[in-house]
Amino acid sequence: MTGSTVVSGAAAASRSRRSRALGRLVFLGPGLAYLIAFLLIPLALVLGYTVFRRGRFGGVVYEVTGENFTRLLDPLYLEVVLGSLKLATIATVIALLAGYPTAYLIARLPRRWKTVALIAIVLPFWTNFLVRVYAWIVLLSGPGLLNGALEKVGLGPYELLYGQGAIVTGLVYSYLPLMVLPLYAAIERLDPQLREASANLGASPARTFFSVTLPLTRSGVVTGCLFVFVPSFGNFIVPELLGGGRSIMVGNLIRDQFLKARDWPFGSTLALALLAVLIVLLLLQAWSARRA
Repeated sequence: MTGSTVVSGAAAASRSRRSRALGRLVFLGPGLAYLIAFLLIPLALVLGYTVFRRGRFGGVVYEVTGENFTRLLDPLYLEVVLGSLKLATIATVIALLAGYPTAYLIARLPRRWKTVALIAIVLPFWTNFLVRVYAWIVLLSGPGLLNGALEKVGLGPYELLYGQGAIVTGLVYSYLPLMVLPLYAAIERLDPQLREASANLGASPARTFFSVTLPLTRSGVVTGCLFVFVPSFGNFIVPELLGGGRSIMVGNLIRDQFLKARDWPFGSTLALALLAVLIVLLLLQAWSARRA
């Protein structure tokens, strides 16, 4: 009697485990299928193309070679990568300098106004990205609004469009909300009594900010910088439209290898190098988060 009870209990437990596993598979299946079809398989193809070479008239010749990796060290391509790093870094620094005060002020607002301010920050994302970039063409062009205003006060017109300044402006505008939101979340979690204690101990507002507020919101700073730098580094729409093709970034270079030069192996190698840089940045962000 006892033995049959144990066997039936074990069978019931086994059926319960299979039922739970089947339930997990039902809920996870669509997401896993999507990731496999649209992420893992394309990524495997990109990794595979890196070891082959380009045909004479384009396409892929399935002969193993390491030439694509040595071409990454060509000064021409290194200049493009370093230029992309410079523009993405400048955009990230400007977004941080503009985003931190904005997030700090939003965190100090009354609760009902916080919602209004956050909606205003997120509102541009409800508009198509290309439309927002084209709007800056209207603003920065020769007869545009900014030049018109400068000309009225005797300071213009200037060549504001089709340069690195226009690219940085477009990148900052496009990704500034991605800086403000993590900073706001970090500042909102900060205990206000810590700032009060610092003030009671005689610290100036500047000393309180650099000794208490900024260190305790470091995770938000790192996350916001990562959210701005990563899409800025690989962006190709903003340099194409606002830069006029004069300043080529990594995203433009990768796109041209696939669509214009038809050099899929080298384009895949560039994409892999970009992915490696982004993975390193994500690991640094995770390390910083653990330290915080």
